[in-house]
Amino acid sequence: MRTTEKQPRTSPLVPDTVVREITRHGWDSVTCGCGRPAGHLVDTLWDAAEGHPAAFHALEGHAFHAGGLRAPAPAVCGVLMAVWSAGPPRQSTREALLWALLRLLGCEDDGTSHEAGLYGQCAAHIRTALPTLRAAAAHRPDSVSAAYATGILRLLDLSG
Repeated sequence: MRTTEKQPRTSPLVPDTVVREITRHGWDSVTCGCGRPAGHLVDTLWDAAEGHPAAFHALEGHAFHAGGLRAPAPAVCGVLMAVWSAGPPRQSTREALLWALLRLLGCEDDGTSHEAGLYGQCAAHIRTALPTLRAAAAHRPDSVSAAYATGILRLLDLSG
């Protein structure tokens, strides 16, 4: 009898901290924004972690869509913040990652003052990187990365 258990994906481009963040979530137990189990997002998140800018844009319709967050958004945001903390070397990757974070924070707040809804959970993940987001906003202020980082800080109301 053979088992066909899927081996965990590995990549020399993905730091262990990001691997741990991707693998710690029960993706198939969450309904994706597209209506399927969110397990199919794992490949997209690996692609994002490897630095493929298109992968960040591919999260639309799954983690966020039409101004609203979807159930996998907090877990996706946790992975994105692990990628950000690892310091993606390519500018295009940083820009795409900041774009995705800005899109997540630009969604309508679904929580209440007494409950951290999807938005509150995403914002909490993003707040863990405030020093590096502030640095990105200050570095080359005329750049796309700085504009996205400034937008993130403004949405968090922490730009001052």
